[in-house]
Amino acid sequence: MNKIKVAVNGYGVIGKRVADAVLAQDDMELVGVCDVVSDWRINMAVEKEYPVFAFDDLHKNQIEDAGIPVEGTLAKLIAVSNLIVDCTPKKIAAGNIEKYKAANLKFIVHGGEKHEVTGHSFSAENNYATAIGRDSTRVVSCNTTSILRTLTALKRAGLLKKARGTLLRRATDPWESHLGGIMNTLVPEQEIPSHQGPDAQTVDPELDVITAAVKVPQTLSHLHYWNVQLTRNASKEEVLAAMKSSTRTLFINYDDGLSANNAIKEWMLAKGRPYGDMYEVALWQDMLKVVNDELFYAYVVDNQAIVIPETIDAIRALTSIETNAQNSILKTNQSLGI
Repeated sequence: MNKIKVAVNGYGVIGKRVADAVLAQDDMELVGVCDVVSDWRINMAVEKEYPVFAFDDLHKNQIEDAGIPVEGTLAKLIAVSNLIVDCTPKKIAAGNIEKYKAANLKFIVHGGEKHEVTGHSFSAENNYATAIGRDSTRVVSCNTTSILRTLTALKRAGLLKKARGTLLRRATDPWESHLGGIMNTLVPEQEIPSHQGPDAQTVDPELDVITAAVKVPQTLSHLHYWNVQLTRNASKEEVLAAMKSSTRTLFINYDDGLSANNAIKEWMLAKGRPYGDMYEVALWQDMLKVVNDELFYAYVVDNQAIVIPETIDAIRALTSIETNAQNSILKTNQSLGI
């Protein structure tokens, strides 16, 4: 089988995880990772024997001066790839895509970029088929991914009328919390709806969803509270059955000691997940409440990990190496231990 040659531009929080996930696939080959840094982060790629590329000649010289072997620049990496996953910081990817387009290279960006950058936003359980054979897509953000997984499950069951959610957002990524972030305060987003609701509608315009968000002084994950109006009166058992149609939702119990995001993180570490990552939405099933046609539930989102399986599925869709969504989702789940 000819493997898809995948490149990763940006070897940071998401990029390093995408690279590891690509390596775990039997239908993909990681041809290299590209970055501008010359510190411990890119040294980890060297330790894993990933081919390292620099963004341009200037950064190539800087990385080589740090004693790190460099295969070439981004231009060379583009030339040996079938598809590139751009994991560079917000707004930088939008400036890279002209290089990808000039090389007729398929590409994926992430949720920090605008929908208009690709004209298509992706969530595997929702719209895989619409991405097949496209030149590019945007894997939506961590919070938007969680919204789509849970609400799409309810929609498939004919239960979803409208949804209103409040998001408690982590202040910054754990590795850089010493550099910035909030302390001893809560910062509400000024606009209602916050951007996650409209972002979910770029994938499914039919969703009646409004979100509000608050930035909180912690770094481990996001916490969502949802109030959903159902299409009819339903039972808790019926709602849970609908939710369980998503293979990427993990049902947890408050009474099992999983009563906070730090406990959930420790659980993932104990399970041996790389970086303690949780690719699933962790939904408290013993907290979920149904009152006639109203549904209330809460869940935790691992902002560093949830988009990784979606990215792998997006690679298969764009390159058409798998045209069946469920086949790709199952393959990805098995490779990542979901």
